[in-house]
Amino acid sequence: MPEIRIKDAAALLGVSDDTVRRWIDGGALASHKDEAGRKVIAGEVLAEFAREQANPPADPLGVGSSARNRLVGLVTQVTSDQVMSEVQMQCGPFTVVSLMSTASVRQLGLEPGSLAVAVVKATNVIVETPAGTS
Repeated sequence: MPEIRIKDAAALLGVSDDTVRRWIDGGALASHKDEAGRKVIAGEVLAEFAREQANPPADPLGVGSSARNRLVGLVTQVTSDQVMSEVQMQCGPFTVVSLMSTASVRQLGLEPGSLAVAVVKATNVIVETPAGTS
């Protein structure tokens, strides 16, 4: 099982090292010492903690959908030509880019500052790991 250092856990959770240490000291997040004597968090423990802490914004569309990967965000940039457009969204700490027809951009009223939901079908998600892991 992977062991994750506090600084890396903080980066993955989008918080400071001190916040992770406070969670550990307060008993909200379990840690142990590695062979070098550093506090680390078991990967499985951090994954469960991340799931429990996830508090995504409410989906403003309120539609039924089979897609489970729904990222609420703010449109930050729209670059269009006569046929195609690139729409950039900020969904929390992540930038999501979509290519669509310019007609769709107009029909949806997408412009910087618009609230939107990026939907990603699970069959089109690529999962990568760091080099050297298997």
